[in-house]
Amino acid sequence: MMKTLLTGAALLALTATASAQTVGFSQIGSESGWRAAETTLTRQQAEERGYTLQFSDAQQRQENQIAAIRSFIAQDVDAILLAPVVATGWDSVLQEAKEAEIPVVLLDRQVDSSDDLYLTAVGSDLVHEGRVAGEWLVGDVGDADCRIVELQGTTGSSPAIDRANGFREAIEGHANLEIVRSQTGDFTRSGGKQVMESFLQAEGGGAEICALYAHNDDMAIGAIQAIKEAGLRPGEDIRVVSIDAVPDIFQAMAAGEANATVELTPNMAGPAFDALEAFWADGTMPEKFIQTDSRLYTQADDPAGEYEARKDLGY
Repeated sequence: MMKTLLTGAALLALTATASAQTVGFSQIGSESGWRAAETTLTRQQAEERGYTLQFSDAQQRQENQIAAIRSFIAQDVDAILLAPVVATGWDSVLQEAKEAEIPVVLLDRQVDSSDDLYLTAVGSDLVHEGRVAGEWLVGDVGDADCRIVELQGTTGSSPAIDRANGFREAIEGHANLEIVRSQTGDFTRSGGKQVMESFLQAEGGGAEICALYAHNDDMAIGAIQAIKEAGLRPGEDIRVVSIDAVPDIFQAMAAGEANATVELTPNMAGPAFDALEAFWADGTMPEKFIQTDSRLYTQADDPAGEYEARKDLGY
């Protein structure tokens, strides 16, 4: 009890010292329910800790993010949160932030830049997420032949690259599993639906497709609609496995229309702000990568209950 009280007192003290801090947040956009939840939780975390949050929606464009970061630097903010839309092309603007002595924390995605240009990165192991999805499919299919179609995320983004690689690692060596078609749906429901429609047309109306692997739940939900419109039963005729664990995928799982999802927590801001508070307090340097937990959910994990628990979290 005393330890709990002390911890609470320490948090209050940190909140008080942080009350004057201004943090810039360059968000990719709102392409998915998960992304919206991340934005909501970041706003909530900032408010609870007494920060002023300067928010910028990049609408899926890197040039907008670079402009926002430069605006944050000009405003002399105390820190910058960046969820990078793609992995490359950040060296110059991150160097500018470093020269201005403004710590940058990456949220949920990585960049192909020297790690001395940012304070830390908070995220899941994206390769591991793809591997977990692939391992589930390997186990579920068994020895049966399985032709897989893949909905990839935004081309060039770290989740698209890593979730693809992890999935391929998991199915490697299983000759009965084959990815026959792969195309970006840009992490959106509309993109997932449109691309899945083309997959169905190309694969005998869907009769030759065993499973869909989607890099996020929103694309999977769009694809589920396309499968249903083609007269097939998603979750039965075509297995559906995806990543994020947003509320709507649990509704689909409860209805038997999706089979599995791998969780990506949207609360990246909590660990990010914890790291910043320690750095502001006494210069404590965090690990360069702060990993969040991932978990596989299937239809056996009370998807209706999971939906109820998550539906008000900002998705």
